Amino acid sequence: MRKYFDKKNVQAKPYYTDRFHKVPHIPKEDIATDEVFAKDVKDLESSFFIKEAYIQKGQLVIYINPKDNVEVLKFLRDKLSYNFLSEHSAIDWLAKSGEFEIFYQLLSTSKHKRMRVKFFIKEKEEIKTVSNIYKSADWAEREMYDMFGICIVGHHYMKRILMPDDWYDHPLRKTYPLHGDEAAQWYEVDKIFGKEYRDVIGPEERDSAKIVQEDTYNFSRIKHEVPFGAPYSDEQTQTDYQEEGGIVIVKKLKKSESKILKERR
Repeated sequence: MRKYFDKKNVQAKPYYTDRFHKVPHIPKEDIATDEVFAKDVKDLESSFFIKEAYIQKGQLVIYINPKDNVEVLKFLRDKLSYNFLSEHSAIDWLAKSGEFEIFYQLLSTSKHKRMRVKFFIKEKEEIKTVSNIYKSADWAEREMYDMFGICIVGHHYMKRILMPDDWYDHPLRKTYPLHGDEAAQWYEVDKIFGKEYRDVIGPEERDSAKIVQEDTYNFSRIKHEVPFGAPYSDEQTQTDYQEEGGIVIVKKLKKSESKILKERR
């Protein structure tokens, strides 16, 4: 049994505060400003209930009922010429409203128009597969199941696609720690070598922002460049712009002979 701890908003707790900058909302435009999009929405409304429709950054965004996802996408492909599904995933709003926001990013190569179809579902609510309409949804739906835990009904092979089958939890949920939990830190060591090698190998380093200055195998610093694996030194180095035996027709440039212009010529 794993030790329980409060996971609410866990990704906002690490010290990387710059990663949580809130970008201002992009303005929404009326669909009447684009004749093609206005006609598309009118055609859709003749067969389906559209909760909201607007234009954002030159593309149409519509919100539909979750139960209509297959029929709407089939209509968009066959009747409105949106023949390409370029993106399909989810957004975790569980802490805010207990819901996932599902979206399909579509492209019409004949109209040169992009559309994004969206809807909300509850945490354990299932949705129907659209992989029989757009083949590109096959792996996208598996990734959504793997990363968010959203189950797709009717998919021919609903299994994890990135994480191992026995992986705990779903890494793109906001309740999932950025560095993983204890089991994640020891997963590869336990699987490959066994738990008895934990003290020998040590836990997996999952901090992508960590820099070890003394490690000259994996890190380099400006003005402190040294050959791969060379002993660490805190002294600054003088680096030439071309190695010995470089290109013959190019004059060798040395950093000591370089000049910085104060203004453009």
